[in-house]
Amino acid sequence: MTQFVIREINGDLFSADTDYSMCHCVAADLRMGKGIAVKFRNEFGQLETLQKQNVQPGGVALLEFDGRFIYYLITKQSSSSKPTYQYLASSLSAMREHMLQNKVQKLALPRIGCGIDALDWNRVKEMLCDIFKADAVELAVYSY
Repeated sequence: MTQFVIREINGDLFSADTDYSMCHCVAADLRMGKGIAVKFRNEFGQLETLQKQNVQPGGVALLEFDGRFIYYLITKQSSSSKPTYQYLASSLSAMREHMLQNKVQKLALPRIGCGIDALDWNRVKEMLCDIFKADAVELAVYSY
């Protein structure tokens, strides 16, 4: 792959091939009690490992799971608050840096921040394109 690609797929994010790393948005408190975060918590666990990373809003926590990375974009302080586009952009940039350093070229993600958190998908998609446009990476965005 030599260029940036973003594909939108109707289907279950968890059906993505295992050569795709994954990401989603969470709060710094890592409660993950609603929405797709519950599936991430149940699927990948290791909550203590994530908590020890002590990542603040605008950063990214991560797990290594079966040879791929699972990124937890910290986009707000607490589960009850709403994320900002600024924190999302900062978290995405932090994840991008890690992806480049670790040669991650495939990422599966939901319409991040656009479910329970109610961010605007068109703005988020534009942000993804801006942040990754110079990279040889494929983003597979799943809508359930």
